[in-house]
Amino acid sequence: MFLSTFEKQLDAKRRIVVPQDYRAALSGPVEGVFLFPSIRSDCLEGGGQALFDRYGAVADELEFGDELRDSIERNVFGEMQRLSFDTAGRITLPESLCEQYGLTDWVAVVGLRDRFEIWERDAYRAQRAADRERARQGLAEMRAQQRQARIGGAA
Repeated sequence: MFLSTFEKQLDAKRRIVVPQDYRAALSGPVEGVFLFPSIRSDCLEGGGQALFDRYGAVADELEFGDELRDSIERNVFGEMQRLSFDTAGRITLPESLCEQYGLTDWVAVVGLRDRFEIWERDAYRAQRAADRERARQGLAEMRAQQRQARIGGAA
């Protein structure tokens, strides 16, 4: 499981140390990490074999030749990189992906349970603030709906 947020500095070769807890979560039949541009956010998304299989299952829900399936497969599998750890537990981020998201110096590595994201640090800080507000509002709305359902159900 990928938890917490870490700020890491890329070295001159675009390498970052993957947190030890993340490396432990990635141990399995494939040594290393799958990394690709996120479909939902302006960042990189990464994970292990379970994430690879999960996206495969999502694509497989759609008929072969379906445009949405093709788009998912192109964006996930067509852009995916399999990165191995070096002896220090680092991965080297591909130059093209670094350029795409402005990853030049400091990055934020964000754990999301079954996957993680790699953001340009300042972009993540802005996203985190927006997410916090969305979560507060969404939770308040959800609680209000739950209260209304209890009151309506009791009548």
